[in-house]
Parts: sequence; structure tokens; C-alpha cells
Amino acid sequence: MNRTTLSLIAGATALAAVTGFASLNAPAASGDNTAKAATQQPVERTSLLCPQPSTSEIAETAYTSFTPVTQGTADSGKAELQAAAEESADSASGKKTGKKTVKAALKPAEPGKPATGDGSGAEPPALVGTAEGKFAPGWTVQETTAVAAGTGRGLLGTNCTAPDTEFWFPGVSTATGRTDYVHLTNPDDSAAVVDVELYGKDGTLKSTVGEGITVQPHASEPLLLSTLASGQQTDLTVHVTVRSGRVGAAVQALDDKIGGDWLAASTDPAGSLVMPGIPKDATAVRLVAFAPGDQDADLKIRLASPSGLITPAGNETLHVKAGMTAAADLGDVTRGEAGSLVLTSTGTSAPVVAALQVVRGKGSKQEMAFIPATSPVGARATVADNSSKGTTLALSAPGRSAQVKVTASAGSEGGTATTKTYTIKGGTTQDIDAPVPAGLKGTYALTVEPVSGGPVYASRTLASAQEGVPGFTIQTLPDDRGTVAVPEADQDLSVLLKK
Repeated sequence: MNRTTLSLIAGATALAAVTGFASLNAPAASGDNTAKAATQQPVERTSLLCPQPSTSEIAETAYTSFTPVTQGTADSGKAELQAAAEESADSASGKKTGKKTVKAALKPAEPGKPATGDGSGAEPPALVGTAEGKFAPGWTVQETTAVAAGTGRGLLGTNCTAPDTEFWFPGVSTATGRTDYVHLTNPDDSAAVVDVELYGKDGTLKSTVGEGITVQPHASEPLLLSTLASGQQTDLTVHVTVRSGRVGAAVQALDDKIGGDWLAASTDPAGSLVMPGIPKDATAVRLVAFAPGDQDADLKIRLASPSGLITPAGNETLHVKAGMTAAADLGDVTRGEAGSLVLTSTGTSAPVVAALQVVRGKGSKQEMAFIPATSPVGARATVADNSSKGTTLALSAPGRSAQVKVTASAGSEGGTATTKTYTIKGGTTQDIDAPVPAGLKGTYALTVEPVSGGPVYASRTLASAQEGVPGFTIQTLPDDRGTVAVPEADQDLSVLLKK
């Protein structure tokens, strides 16, 4: 974004105060103007947006909020998670005339302890959350929904997302039996204007309906993807871009036969991607990739298994044409072992986005979930709503070996935090026996912190069988945005004015 109106001092303050800014890497300099290294400071304010969980009358939704303990935070602060509501405005004057009353979905607990809330009931709303002070660094909220029957039945879960201005969702569909929605939630006081584009196997799907969509202040807009373009396609990529303002975005994919789940956005387009934590008992895995640039991508496909990197027989590569979506059925690629898919663009190293659709079970007892390509854990990653049974933590080190510290928080209703350290060999994925709080009551959170070695990628699977259907949902664990790089007071910030 262009921030030319910021003073140098205000620029440093903004970087320290709000998540969503990338760390600032000063350019090389010489002479008297040599820049000092930036320092990592806890964020002071953050936002999270939760999509409307379900319209099913039999859906049961639970929210879990958690802030990990972070050194150097303020002594005070607050966090709120409230139902989305629109600001009404006079159409002639544009002045705000009132605000709908909103009700808090849950009250977050002190850092280090999860808090839970119930989102069940008729037409539960989307949620808008803000956290300040000691509650902000690494704040995470998990939305988990169980649907006993009907389209999309099964276990659906998503981490509530930070607002942004661009999102990629490879893996959506408008095929017969699929009902996919992209949910857009606006946390701000002014309307956001959004474009939604669809890309199939032959390129852009022509549509004017997805252009200039207005999302009202503090409101959420679910868009049925099949209404944005004509025809039915099994494999599509959705690109959400924001003309003005910012939104949170997530896709809810519902299938008549194999259940449903949330599809989170893929990490930014890159020449190498990792999709961690394919369940060892997956019966079908489908890879969907999209090349957003002007060059074709030739992807080398490898599986990081418990014993090392292997190439799946018959699925060694995938060619993705520029501006088009490609897919490959990988079958039961993990063959009873933990695994993560590693993609590498060869030749031109053209950037891509990608995601996996994963199925467990057989016949009428199938359930699906998604694993989008994700960024590494970074300094620390956090995931909430874990239980002593049904939780699997997958850690992958596709490059060098790594040592990782995993902490189980106190329980939401009681229990004592505990920590274990694990070594993940290079090129492998391990399903670890995650630590569980002593005397656990309720749910707990997990934090993952690399100690040494190469980059680590992680995901968490929640599993809960219902009437023989292996319900499950998978959330990836990128960095939890707990800290931000802040320049020293005398650092040259002219880089900000050149963006």
C-alpha cells in the first residue's frame, strides 16, 4: 500500500501497533546513514473475523479464543468478539444515523487460558473481533461446527482470519452436488468494495456480477459462487481483491455426498509450496493449483513422509498453464503414513497457489476437508480448541532438520500447561503425540515454536466420528502474528515512502 502521508515517526508507531504489516527490512546503506537492525516487538492491536458458521437448523457451533503469553506486552488490554452488524446511513447525506446493537459471542480469558462460547442457534451471525494490549499478540479464535445431516454434514472448522486486501482460493467448485460460498466480512467503519474472479481449466470465467461488490461496514456478505459465472466446473480458483477498505475472506464448501468444510486462503503465490498434515488414513487426495502470472508452471510433486521425501508414482509432475487452474488426483498418496505435499516449480520457477481436497472414509461414510498451501510456522504458531482425544498435530521439515517446542496451554475449565520438545528430521513429516495439560478440563490451545534448524510447517486435525462418518477438519499453523519488526528510533524509514 502507498503510505506517503505518514511521517517517519508515525510510520514506526503504526508498524508497532497493528498486525497485518509485514516486518520491515531496511535496504542496504553505507556511510553515516547506515540503518540499524529492526527489533521484534509485541503487536498492540489486532483484528479477527469469523464467517457465519452455518444456516442449518441442526448445526452446533463452538468458538474458542486464546492468546498465548508473550513477553514484553502491556499490563492491560481488552478483547471483544461480537456479532457483525451494519452501520446504517442516510442515503442522501451519507451520515451515519445509528448502529445496530451487537452482542458479544464470548469473553476472552487472560493470556495463557482459552475461553469458549456457543454460536449455535438459528442463523448465527458472522463475528468481528478486536484485541488490544496484552490480549493482541498471537490472538487466535477457532470456529468449529458439527452438522449431523444434510448437504455439508460433518465437522467444519476454521481459524478466524485477519483482514486483508487479497486472497487466493484454489480448490473451489461449481460442479453438480457442490454448493460453495465465499464469505466476505468487513471490520471497518466504511464500506469495502471487492472484486471476485473465477479461474477454471480454460482461464477466466466471464462475469460482471463479481465486480464492485459492496460489503457494508461491520457486516458480512456470503456469495454463492455458482451465481457469479455460468456453467459447472469441478476445479476452480477464486481470487478476491479489495478496491477500497479491507475484508476477511473464507470459502465454505458443501457437498451432497462427502460432507463439507472451510477452505482457508492459500499463502501468497510462490515457486515452492507446502501443504502439511495429510491424514494417514486419507482415502482420496486431490491437488488443485493455479498459476497467476504470465508463465506456465511445471510443478515437481513430492511427499514428505516419516522416512523422507518421495515422489508419488504416476504423479511426479503437474503442468499448470498461465492463468488457468489444473488438478491431479493423488489417490491414497500417504498409504497409511503421515505426509505433507511439497510442490516445486521447475524451469522458470513460475509462482503458483495450491490446495488439497482430502477425503476420509468410503462409500456413503465419507467426509472431506482442505489443506491450503501455507507459510512456515515462523516465530510461533497457535491453534485453539484441542481435546485429549481426536487431535493430531503434524509437523513437517521439508528442508533441514528442525527442533520444535510445543506447549499445551491450561484447559478452558482447568488444568496445568505443559511443554515438550521434538526433533523433526529433514525431508520428513511426523504426526506427534502432542502434549496434554495435566488435569485437563475443557479444551486447550497448542503453540508451536521452532528452536533451531530449518523451516517448519504445521497443521492440526480435529476428528469426531458421527454415526460411522469420520468427521474431521484441518487447520494450518502459519505464524500467529504475535510480533512485528519495528525500526530503531533513528533508523532511516525512507523505504516506507517509496512503496
